[in-house]
Amino acid sequence: MTTQEILENAKAAKTEVSLLSIEQRNAALLNMADAIEADTDDILAANAVDMENARGRLSEVMMDRLALSASRIHGIAEGLREAEALPDPVGEVREEFTRPNGIHIQKVSVPLGVIAIIYESRPNVTADSAALCLKSGNVSVLRTGKEAWRSANALVIAMRKGLEKVGITPNAINLIEDTTRASSAALMTANGYVDLLIPRGGKGLIDACLNGATVPCIQTGTGICHVYVDKAADQDMALTIIENAKCQRPSVCNAMEVCLVDKAIAGEFLPKLYDKLTNRSKPVTFKLDEAAWAILGPREYTVQAGEGDFDTEFLDYKMAVKVVDGVKEAIAHIAVHSTSHSDAIVTMDDEAGKLFTRSVDSAAVYWNASTRFTDGGVFGQGCEIGISTQKLHARGPMGLRELTSYKYVICGNGQIRT
Repeated sequence: MTTQEILENAKAAKTEVSLLSIEQRNAALLNMADAIEADTDDILAANAVDMENARGRLSEVMMDRLALSASRIHGIAEGLREAEALPDPVGEVREEFTRPNGIHIQKVSVPLGVIAIIYESRPNVTADSAALCLKSGNVSVLRTGKEAWRSANALVIAMRKGLEKVGITPNAINLIEDTTRASSAALMTANGYVDLLIPRGGKGLIDACLNGATVPCIQTGTGICHVYVDKAADQDMALTIIENAKCQRPSVCNAMEVCLVDKAIAGEFLPKLYDKLTNRSKPVTFKLDEAAWAILGPREYTVQAGEGDFDTEFLDYKMAVKVVDGVKEAIAHIAVHSTSHSDAIVTMDDEAGKLFTRSVDSAAVYWNASTRFTDGGVFGQGCEIGISTQKLHARGPMGLRELTSYKYVICGNGQIRT
């Protein structure tokens, strides 16, 4: 099916999906979850082909993002069940008031309509996005990369079975079949068909959407996330936080990419950090600025930072390291190099912590905690559709409410304006 035909089907389904009751939407989500688990063997078979085709072309950490297992598929299904349990975002009365002339005004949440999501080699995004769109009364149009298309298609086939079981049009969930750049360009310019475009992926994808889209587009994802270790930090806490932020899952957007260390403790702290992050099964390579290089020097896992290393989302076991002269220089560096995703300070100094959290203009700002917490599920929103790094409409993890707009409903008894 062509991209245009899929867009026409999605548009035709928009009104029907927007009018579904919460009972219908919830029943669909539960049936979709059951269908995914029932189709586990088919999904794993499709994923095995994707994995084989990607071998040698994707890095180890990106292969991990692509890989599915029975337990991961169960986790995907559980994500849909968790979405079912969330409050209904549609029809929420955000404000209401009565004017002196007697008209009663309500500001009511409504679905956005057709939401297109362009994403890369992460099959779980297929189910998460479809579930959140359906729960919020929206139609989803999913466009994954060629590396993950078979896995995504198997998931969509299962989810459509769940929709059909409760009598909902399968066109509530759509997967673009064309994985060339032409389909991405078509979604970016699908005025009259796409009400919101959400790119999920690396800087190249997001920049392409922001520069090429004529439909409304949310800036998401790219995470050059910093952890600043202040001179008043609990150093053991800092070591634990950095290891988690960098190493737990380095291929995701909330993983730390840059470590800033106060010069007052750098000579003591950096050797500890090097030992912590290199004496492990998957050691981290340190890309050191001049001051950090003077402390650690040439070692097995150190290189001198090159041009652009402090502006790179590595998505790997690599980390840029810079020595700074206190919290104000750390804030200044982040202002220039951060992508406004997630940045953290580790300190026991209240004044430094307050200054950092007030001054750093990112969607999530942490004080003595890992950047890895920037996640819709962790924030109690259920599975997320993306993390917005902009300020208009949505910021941070985008859950159900961020997938709705609102309209004003005005009730009177014959009032006219004079």
